[in-house]
Amino acid sequence: QVRLVESGGGLVQPGGSLRLSCTVSGSRVDAFTVAWFRQAPGKEREGISCYNYDSRRLYADSVEGRFTITRDTDKNTVYLQMNSLQPDDTANYLCAAQLQGGCIYYRGTYYMDANYWGQGTQVTVSS
Repeated sequence: QVRLVESGGGLVQPGGSLRLSCTVSGSRVDAFTVAWFRQAPGKEREGISCYNYDSRRLYADSVEGRFTITRDTDKNTVYLQMNSLQPDDTANYLCAAQLQGGCIYYRGTYYMDANYWGQGTQVTVSS
């Protein structure tokens, strides 16, 4: 049974940083394309970053230059380093894994046909 568990969310002031983790169990993390999504109340879910099966690292327009996605195969974990956080970044952040293919870019964000989802971790940016 494959499971994804997110951690690292919390409350941070504007301009601050957080690092989120998505730990995969039940399979190797490099068997998947892994992506980070976020969803704020009343808004659609947004695909913000993707560690593609071919090792390309992809970013939505809204986070390009501020967020960095990395992968540690020894820890079976994908990380999302988030810098220069702003109140608009407040959301529930989820990771997802896809067995076949990679993320698809459309109108500034990424989409995937996920096989597995985590439960999410809340990020709140507020002074």
